Amino acid sequence: MFKRILIANRGEIAVRIIRACREMGIETVAVVSEADRDSLHAYMADRVVCIGGPASADSYLNVRNIMSAAVLNNVDAIHPGFGFLSENAEFVEICQRCSIKFIGPDGDSIRLLGDKAIAKQTMKENCVPTIPGSDGEVATAEKARELCEEIGYPVLIKASAGGGGRGIRLVNAPEELEEAFETASKEALDYFGNGGVYIEKYLTDTRHIEFQILADEHGHVVHLGERDCSMQRRKQKMIEETPSVALTPDLRAEMGAAAVRAAKAVGYKNTGTVEFLLDKDGHYYFMEMNTRIQVEHPVTEMVTGLDLIKQQIRIAEGQPLGFSQKDVVIRGHSIECRINAENPSKGFMPCGGTIGQLCVPGGNGVRFDSHLYQGYKLPMYYDSMIGKLIVWANTRDEAIAKMKSALMELIIDGVETNIYYLYDLLRSAEFKSGQYDTGTIERLMQGN
Repeated sequence: MFKRILIANRGEIAVRIIRACREMGIETVAVVSEADRDSLHAYMADRVVCIGGPASADSYLNVRNIMSAAVLNNVDAIHPGFGFLSENAEFVEICQRCSIKFIGPDGDSIRLLGDKAIAKQTMKENCVPTIPGSDGEVATAEKARELCEEIGYPVLIKASAGGGGRGIRLVNAPEELEEAFETASKEALDYFGNGGVYIEKYLTDTRHIEFQILADEHGHVVHLGERDCSMQRRKQKMIEETPSVALTPDLRAEMGAAAVRAAKAVGYKNTGTVEFLLDKDGHYYFMEMNTRIQVEHPVTEMVTGLDLIKQQIRIAEGQPLGFSQKDVVIRGHSIECRINAENPSKGFMPCGGTIGQLCVPGGNGVRFDSHLYQGYKLPMYYDSMIGKLIVWANTRDEAIAKMKSALMELIIDGVETNIYYLYDLLRSAEFKSGQYDTGTIERLMQGN
């Protein structure tokens, strides 16, 4: 059993991990940048270590300083949260060499799944449906042209080591191909240190459906149902819900089984998320597998009653899951809204400031995960997400009504936020009817 865990992250996810550790009787070590000395996770942790300057490269991505803090504080394990070093295979292996458990999958799984081209080929070999496209990386624009003529336009050129919408180009016609290929490869090299790209058929009117999986170190793998993450702006998720209205019980069971198969194909351990694109005809295709806890994990917790952070820790300790697929029961409906410090009327420009009045909604089935407190000065060095508002109700309609009420109750004074924008999205005919896809928000914006 772990006695002390270092949290190699910041913000609301660091607070979330500390809370789980407290309930499990585990001491915590928080690492902070100079800009985060007054952050909530620094106040909540049992120990605090400043690991560098405000920039992420000097602190939360500084492996040497993080490992020094871990060794000096004699920790048993490191929880990476999401972002930063959470999907860094080399960091996992450094932890292993220092006899410190990384709370997540092993380096081999992260490396394999981080290479989108290899991951896609692995899924094809294990009967997980994949999007039509190249078998692995495409070396030249000429090879890309031959493939595009075979599968038909439009296509997406995507970075093999990509993520977050980087290194992706949409090509609608042959004359656009060469320039798109070169720019996608250059952006991939600049952001990921790997200029490799692959090509997929571009699917329109699709939904982004992801399945949460848990896999212990004894060969047991289960899924915890799906999350519909299709309400996106520029590939950044804004609203997530579970269950998805787009899935029938039979399709849910089939996709869940495919997600489990995907995890087993790579010998996966700990939490993970298998992401699919679902077209309007009910065909689904493997997109990628995220090898970490997801931002939107609370909606799964709300409908299953499972604490996914605690599950991560127990799995890393070597404990078996203790339940099988038939024991997983989905109850009710849950929705999450990402609260960002940004101004929608100014192109969603990130905003800083000092938190003044802070009124957090409450009541049955309402949860607000955040690192905010009154008087907190929000640093401008990191992601603009400052909280997640999550609700649960018996039905989807009740959950929508509860979320709208909670958003109107949420007051965050001192910074601009997207609260009213999220409220308008919930009121849209597309969301209320459940007839939305990954392009809905962009279409709504163009309509305005």
